[in-house]
Amino acid sequence: MSLYVSSLMTKHHAPGFWSGVAELLSAWRFRYRTRHELAQWSERDLHDLGLSRSDIAAEIDKPFWRG
Repeated sequence: MSLYVSSLMTKHHAPGFWSGVAELLSAWRFRYRTRHELAQWSERDLHDLGLSRSDIAAEIDKPFWRG
């Protein structure tokens, strides 16, 4: 008895899957870092951009996985 196994049957995830996972993790890390940095800005920094602490509160409070 012969058993034929195709490479398509053994490769469950195409390379596109892993690049998609890498892109998602990169986006999450970017969001986390930028929100953390934004939380550290002084009132003067925010004023220079025309923002107040209340303007950015909603963005800072978002979890990293929410865009």
